[in-house]
Amino acid sequence: MHWSTCLALPLSLSFVAGAVTFNPWAYTIQSTTCRAADRILHEEVNITIDYVDINPTAEKSIIMVHGWPSLWSSWVYQIEEFNDEYRMIAIDVRGFGGSTHPADVQSSSTLADITGDLTCVLEHVGIQSAICLGHDWGAEVCYEAARRRPDIFYALVGVTVPYLHAAGPFADSAQLAAVMPKLAYQVFFENHTTEAIAELNKDIRRSLRATLRTVNSTPPDSFLTSTTTYLSAYDNVTEIPPIPFFSSSDEKYFVERFSIQKFDHTLIFYTRGNRYGTWQSTQAQGNYTIPQPVLSVLPLNDPVADWVFAAKYLKSAAFLPQLTTKTMEGAHWPHLEHPQVFNNILRAWLETLEHSLTPAQRVFSDEL
Repeated sequence: MHWSTCLALPLSLSFVAGAVTFNPWAYTIQSTTCRAADRILHEEVNITIDYVDINPTAEKSIIMVHGWPSLWSSWVYQIEEFNDEYRMIAIDVRGFGGSTHPADVQSSSTLADITGDLTCVLEHVGIQSAICLGHDWGAEVCYEAARRRPDIFYALVGVTVPYLHAAGPFADSAQLAAVMPKLAYQVFFENHTTEAIAELNKDIRRSLRATLRTVNSTPPDSFLTSTTTYLSAYDNVTEIPPIPFFSSSDEKYFVERFSIQKFDHTLIFYTRGNRYGTWQSTQAQGNYTIPQPVLSVLPLNDPVADWVFAAKYLKSAAFLPQLTTKTMEGAHWPHLEHPQVFNNILRAWLETLEHSLTPAQRVFSDEL
């Protein structure tokens, strides 16, 4: 395992250039139909996963998986950086933007289910092996995808959140919040999902602005600490400032795509049924180790949690024999807040990855 820390460029220099050139409306949204379990109806249903396919003739592929609350276009700066070198499939996770979801939010979207969506999309576009790049809960999707399907995902990058393996006993949101108080909002999402969705849906733009903040544009201190509400910390804030790492056009696109389905099916990562289902299925398999190369990029200033401490406390590295860990300045969205620093980290690791692949791995990743 290798640890190092990277310094960030001044915020004003680290994202403005990308914001000027990126136009999310210029990218064609494609979609495919995937099968999904509805555990309330006890049947399989069809869902649609939306994605953007960038540089489809490239030999090497990356599938990009966002977290909460986010969309495919949150990979703006990585798309701009690597679009001449890699084929990039940036998805809207089920329930977000234009990607649909089974009627059941509580138990029909485990990480294994979402892994199935990734393999469905890759099969649809004809990609047989790829690197998985995920942020926040998307990082956990990539960890699970690599654990379950090493035949497809030959390396992965997890941004912000370390590997939350299932080797120990199940812990619900209340237990986690007792250790990390800024996770109290997850208790609200888990225990009062319907009320949380209604609160988030009341003003989509406000909900997104409240959440997508930076070190230089912080939320109120009490944000995320309530188990009965998500947005009350902003009650005395008439107008929340715009999302600091987006242009006005980027923010408008985010609001428009979120408005398609609103937050109705986006709390899938927080419900007890999905979290327990993920833990239970992994426990049943009894395998927590991910042997593929892993890059974990952890921010040093996330108000949600100290992820460096969390990784050490969970002993995540014990299950990741080819782990490289990098830390960098930034809050919860380091790839957006300081994109050039993040891209430099990612590029260096990708170059090392290419040199470190064995002949067998090289055949596997290039020719399958």
